[in-house]
Amino acid sequence: MLINFFFTLKKARIPVSITELLHLLDVLKARLVYADIDEFYYLSRMALVKDERHYDKFDRAFSSYFKGLDDLSSLLNSLIPDEYLRREFEKSLTPEELEKIKSLGGLEKLIEAFKKEVEEAAQGEGKEKDKEGKGENGRGEEGDDRKGKKRRGKKTWDKRDYKAYDDNVELGTRGMKISLRRLRKLARQGAEDEFDINNTIDKTAKNGGMLDIIMRPERRNTVKVLLILDNGGSMDAHVKVCEELFSAARSEFKYLETYYFHNFIYDGLWKQNNRRMSERIDTFDILHKYTHDYKVIFVGDATMAPYEITHAGGSVEHWNEEAGAIWMQRVLDTFAKVIWINPTPQDTWEYSTSVALTQKLVEDQMYPLTISGIEQGMNSLTK
Repeated sequence: MLINFFFTLKKARIPVSITELLHLLDVLKARLVYADIDEFYYLSRMALVKDERHYDKFDRAFSSYFKGLDDLSSLLNSLIPDEYLRREFEKSLTPEELEKIKSLGGLEKLIEAFKKEVEEAAQGEGKEKDKEGKGENGRGEEGDDRKGKKRRGKKTWDKRDYKAYDDNVELGTRGMKISLRRLRKLARQGAEDEFDINNTIDKTAKNGGMLDIIMRPERRNTVKVLLILDNGGSMDAHVKVCEELFSAARSEFKYLETYYFHNFIYDGLWKQNNRRMSERIDTFDILHKYTHDYKVIFVGDATMAPYEITHAGGSVEHWNEEAGAIWMQRVLDTFAKVIWINPTPQDTWEYSTSVALTQKLVEDQMYPLTISGIEQGMNSLTK
């Protein structure tokens, strides 16, 4: 059973190893879990999955493999012969207990009596719930079906609580924050407004027990980021995810400056999209205003006609005296670290000439808008 489950996880591209499978088998032999599918789910995930980004893949693989199985008892019973179970059970009994079972008619009679008692208890609970009150359409509040069995709630693994952690899906704000935190340079700056417990204890001890409270500046992320986002046209399909990226970046970076462009960078950028024509900011001013230690993150689908990148006058909004490729090179010459985040699926990039051109201009530093893509981009910016 576990061998096939192991291969199901491998097929789902979860990096599980034989060593981890053996660990799981050792734990099962210790009977920490027995005939309970929920407990087995948590145990197997703990033993086999070492990175939370694979939790969602594990949930889907687990659901596929164990579909329709409410507990492991039927599966275990089919794998373990009855005679073996009886012998193991009898080994755990004292001679007196075995004699008592024999006087009651043997093990078979005892098992039948036990089953009957359990069924009667279950029916009694159902009647008590019916007396307490029924929900809509004459059904109990718990939602009983026609056979009187309570409908089970959604399985834990089917809830897929870790969808945002999957390294191959588009990010939500939470997942973006987790990924953007890889781009950090923490330093203590500003007012001393944080309690320093270690130095307080040290100073108090040196003062013979006289309390000496020590404060220190809070550690803050000192990384400086220029976030330059494509806006309008084909990017309308990615508005939501770009808004989430902006929200996550704003909460993670103290020094964040945001500008907008359309399709490609030319001689002007803007701060507010509704004033893109009346309040354009000269790109030269931006290149001269910010120091070279700023990290530049372009966000756009890079989907346009190739001439919009390679030719003067290529902009669809105004006449640009110089090609977009020239302006991108100026950005690369000014700032040491530049990446491009693309919200379109990475497996479609090879079919777009403009995406290939853009990827080449940013020296192959183009990454998809997924957890793994953001992490790779942040790692590139920190090198």
